[in-house]
Amino acid sequence: MAMAAQPVHDPADVRKLVLAGQLGFIPTGVIVTILGPMLPILIARWALNDTQAGNLFLVQFLGSMTGVLLSGVLLAKLGFRPAFLLGLVLMAVGISTIYAPLLWMGLIAVAVLGLGQGFIIPTDNLMVAEISPDSRATAVSLLNFYWGVGAVFCSLAIAWAYMHHLLLLFRGAVALFLVLLALGVRRLPFPGKLHAEKSGLAWGQLLREPEFWLFSAVFFLYPGAETAVGGWISAYVTRMGHAEMGPAMPAFFWSALTLGRGCAGPVLRRVSEHNVLRTGFATATVGIAIMLWTSTLTGAIVSAVIVGLSYAILYPVNVARLSQHFGPSARAIGSIMFALAGLGPALVPKWVGMVSTMTGNLRVGLTVPLVATVILLIIHLRKW
Repeated sequence: MAMAAQPVHDPADVRKLVLAGQLGFIPTGVIVTILGPMLPILIARWALNDTQAGNLFLVQFLGSMTGVLLSGVLLAKLGFRPAFLLGLVLMAVGISTIYAPLLWMGLIAVAVLGLGQGFIIPTDNLMVAEISPDSRATAVSLLNFYWGVGAVFCSLAIAWAYMHHLLLLFRGAVALFLVLLALGVRRLPFPGKLHAEKSGLAWGQLLREPEFWLFSAVFFLYPGAETAVGGWISAYVTRMGHAEMGPAMPAFFWSALTLGRGCAGPVLRRVSEHNVLRTGFATATVGIAIMLWTSTLTGAIVSAVIVGLSYAILYPVNVARLSQHFGPSARAIGSIMFALAGLGPALVPKWVGMVSTMTGNLRVGLTVPLVATVILLIIHLRKW
């Protein structure tokens, strides 16, 4: 089975589409991470207990999973334009209504917000990879750098806006940016629908390919490990006896991750993708081991930076490899992979908490992302 899509030949058009993708990923970084800094505000507004507050993340995840799966259909049948524009508009609706007066309204807003991110994340990643055949990994790494900018900006902006009673202005500004971006890019020459030489994707043949299962493992384990480290490091440092630094610890990790993605171009021009993956997972393993071994704040900060820098390029490189390996068919296959990339962050951090509760030791719980990273290293020891 072969699939083909009409390529985007004009370099000017490629630049415009890449820029549109980058601009779209800044607010996407805000949207994906917004529940973290907003959680204390929403708990107070809706008088939530911890179980109810945790349900917000579940609703966002379920919305995102739905968007990811629907995006695969849209990308194959209609091309990138509808999924891209729909993702932007849904995120605008979600963020503008998330501070609703009633809980049920807020849950709908979070679901819509998650649905939008589910459309935009695979669409943006796969589009940039598809239209950048000569520099897929570099282009996708730079794209995800802009996501990181939004993620780092989000908590700082919300804290400032809430302190100055400007939360409505912040949410309105992000929503307006998303709507204006959708209007501004709607006429760009997005790659169109796929034309299949045979009807349908040969899933039976695909499921017999070892690479399909290797990519599945990577897309599940890596985002899960990344989220587990970034999500639990604050509590870990707090329990080490450094409560004053606990809330700031994720910033070291996410800033290092974002910086690393910004430097991806020079690295990938000098080092092969395979060596980048193998070295990245190896140094990340060492970084997490240091985190679990150290008892000092300095050691925790250093380990957070090491892991962040090590993880930085790994996900974008694998997105680029997915696009290169499966070609335009990656649009349909990507819906499965990006769904797994959403499932991993939902389950792996939960497993950290479960192991920590069972053993009474968060240090033991954090062996979960360590094991996941070791598995990823083993997967990438040989070329495939």
